[in-house]
Amino acid sequence: MSFLGVDQSLGGRRWVGPATEITRHAEAIAQSTGLPDALCLVLARRGVQPEEAAGFLEPQLRDLLPDPRSLRDMETAAARFLKAVDGRERIAVFADYDVDGGSSAALLILWLRQIGLAATLYIPDRIDEGYGPNDTAMAALARDHALIICVDCGTLSHGPISAAQGADVIVLDHHLGAETLPPALAVVNPNRQDESGDLAHLCAAAVVFLMLVDANRQLREAGRSGPDLMALLDLVALATVADVAPLIGVNRALVRQGLRVMARRERPGLVALADVARMDGPPSTYHLGFLLGPRVNAGGRIGKADLGARLLACDNPFEAQAMAERLDQLNTERREIEAAVRAAALAQAETRGLEAPLVWAAGEGWHPGVVGIVAARLKEATGRPAVVIGLDGDEGKGSGRSVAGVDLGAAIQRVAAEGLLIKGGGHKMAAGLTVARDKLEPAMARLTDLLARQGAGEGGPADLRLDGMLMPAAATVELVEQIETAGPFGAGAPAPRFVFADMVVHFAKRIGDSHLKLGFGDGLGTRLEAICFGAYDTNLGPVLEAHGGARFHLAGRLEINRWGGRQSVQLRLEDAAPAAQ
Repeated sequence: MSFLGVDQSLGGRRWVGPATEITRHAEAIAQSTGLPDALCLVLARRGVQPEEAAGFLEPQLRDLLPDPRSLRDMETAAARFLKAVDGRERIAVFADYDVDGGSSAALLILWLRQIGLAATLYIPDRIDEGYGPNDTAMAALARDHALIICVDCGTLSHGPISAAQGADVIVLDHHLGAETLPPALAVVNPNRQDESGDLAHLCAAAVVFLMLVDANRQLREAGRSGPDLMALLDLVALATVADVAPLIGVNRALVRQGLRVMARRERPGLVALADVARMDGPPSTYHLGFLLGPRVNAGGRIGKADLGARLLACDNPFEAQAMAERLDQLNTERREIEAAVRAAALAQAETRGLEAPLVWAAGEGWHPGVVGIVAARLKEATGRPAVVIGLDGDEGKGSGRSVAGVDLGAAIQRVAAEGLLIKGGGHKMAAGLTVARDKLEPAMARLTDLLARQGAGEGGPADLRLDGMLMPAAATVELVEQIETAGPFGAGAPAPRFVFADMVVHFAKRIGDSHLKLGFGDGLGTRLEAICFGAYDTNLGPVLEAHGGARFHLAGRLEINRWGGRQSVQLRLEDAAPAAQ
């Protein structure tokens, strides 16, 4: 049964409230702990038992951090890393060009710098070299370095790792592995075929962090001390959120602690980036995912590939400011390029049909640096896995984004193994591919078939899942702060969504091109404000602006609006429905 009788909201969605067992579970938590009902509903949805509530709301990294050696090859990797350190050997770090790769590289560079060693950073150019290690670069690095550490890449790089003659190679990665591993000294990856999968949710930076944990452990066993690892957690948090890793288990604790470290504003690169992004208030997962992450990524997308990693590892505030300003500029350029590609891709996808198990588009000269973002936009708009490909000459390079429950990486890897793709791989929610122009149609047809078998494309727009109802008077700053202790929220741990039922709209005005600012209340005196981004891209903006005194149910996520030193509660409006008259 739909929640509040809303079968078709202004956003075209059916509203679904908490199941009866969730409501009963929340009541049990409330009786046992005395916590607010709204918070108890969030805890119940996460499966937290009453006796676990206190520990869940204050997660301790020491309690949740796995033994690094539970991952295969970890002890070997850490020992070889320390051997290179003790022997003052030359170490190269080969990283992917995204936030996860840049953060992973920065972790190693900063750890080594603290003990007086410098590492060579190598990040391939997205257009000229593509993703991951290549023969030429690895052979060149091997001539001048005794150890090459591949981070956020390398698990499928059999040929390039073989080309690294004379150097040992360690892979610290999280992308889906094949049945055979490359000829590296160690491949540490929770998504190897022979791993249990218990840590499959880790991003590459978290794997690198665990390797440093084991390195510090081996140093302690030898009577020595290593660098402070807790101070590096801001980078792990940034990578975890930006790579859309699920915020469950140890990831939740890593991000929680990392946000606290970031709030101290001790890392010049992140301070400069936060300032150019005009970040207000203490850092949150929103800031990491939508303000900082895209700017770090901008260098790898349309600028100099290593700029983001260099900024994250920078210890000079003046150099950091210059790099942050350049990345901010590149991010603006990226948005302009993205807008053009997005419009063309959406038009093509609509012509092809948006109800298929896979939504895809391919275009001549589409910039490889934005196809992943455009794929994410198509996925969000359609609720289907999406792939966007830029064609150049005889080949196309593309990127895909998936929806919950559909493993896109495995499907793309299978199509590559069948010979319809030149190469391809990734993880469940995101993947990349290279395809020959003359095999584009059959490759996408095969991928569509594989995704359909996983259930992609079934049903209409996704239901809007709601955690419960609130009255405006209950939506206090204190309540929002209490709810935030159940976070951080993000992938795999969505922020709670509440409904304010039968509300009067006091004012509604358009902000910018497509956003809506709203004031509402229950008619009993308490009023709240709401912001709805992209409201005029749907029916929400026009209908609410022309409300004519009608009452509405308003659904969204609560947040604290900080302005001029004051705090107030604001609803991030996501959907609305007319209330019964």
